Formats: sequence, C-alpha cells, structure tokens
Amino acid sequence: MKKNLLLYKLIGLGVLFGSLHLPAQAIDSLSAEFGSGDKTKMVRAAAQWKWDREWWKSNGTHIGGYWNFDFAHWRGNKYQNIEGRRQNLFAIGLTPVFRFQRDGQRGPYAELGIGGYFLSELYDNNDQKLSTRLQFGDHLAAGYVFQNGVDISLKFQHFSNGGFKKPNSGVDFLILQARYPLD
Repeated sequence: MKKNLLLYKLIGLGVLFGSLHLPAQAIDSLSAEFGSGDKTKMVRAAAQWKWDREWWKSNGTHIGGYWNFDFAHWRGNKYQNIEGRRQNLFAIGLTPVFRFQRDGQRGPYAELGIGGYFLSELYDNNDQKLSTRLQFGDHLAAGYVFQNGVDISLKFQHFSNGGFKKPNSGVDFLILQARYPLD
C-alpha cells in the first residue's frame, strides 16, 4: 500500500509540474531514453528548456546549456541479490546540463550534467544498494544534432547519494537518447 501511495504522489507531482502555466516557448524539446546497467533496465521521458546563454565562444563553437526535467522507470532483475526477482521503482529528476556545441547547434556535441533525483523506493539490486531516496545523477554524453533538429546521443550516467549515507555503491547506466525539437 505504501508503494502505491508513493507512486501516486510521484505521478501527481509530475502532473503538477506538467500543468504549470508556462509560455509555449518554454519547452524546447522532448526526449525518450532507454538504458541498461548492472542487471537494471531504465526507460525515461524528459522535457528540456534551453538557456539563453553562450559561454566561451570561439572558432564557431560555444558552451550552452539547458534544464532537463525527467521521469523514469527502473526495473532491476536481481532484487535483494536474488536472480529473477524484480524491483520496479520510479525516479523524477531535474538536471542543469552544459553542452559544448557548434554555434549553429547542428552537428556533433559533448555534454555533462549533474542534478537531483528522487527515487520512489530504496534501490537494492545485484548487490548494489542506495541507502537514500534522494540521489545525485551525473552524466557525460556525446551526440549529434541533424539538420532537422533531431538529436541522438549516447550517455553514461551514474547515480549515488554523494556519500551522505552508507551503503552507497552507486548505479551506472549506458543510455541511448532520442530528442525531438518543438520549435
């Protein structure tokens, strides 16, 4: 019952954030992500808001950035270290992301971000444990933006609580992301 109540709260929080009255230009793109790591699969949907800033402009490149708000489902296949036993949890997160890119915002790029995440329950899968539901998620990614604005990237993401409480073995994912622009 407690798990269902928490799930409803997370869904309600997502609906609340999604229904905030924002100008149509606020959401620049939507993305879908699929990841895997350490006997855990992840699927995630996200919305992005670009910053109206460019740093270190040089030779046709700059560092820009955006906010990433996402909602994910994780499915562990070795819950409490028992093969075949599943753990399903949800994560909601907000991440500021810095991107090194061409001035025209097309072609290859590299990015990094670190943000905050809230998990619906404590992660305990394949001998990896997270002792808090509040986690940091940091990522490194490389990708390509096509002429039509579609963005494909490969991302490495690590989740941990930053050592605030033990155990904190961390969880790593390799993620494929497809992003579609709304402008």
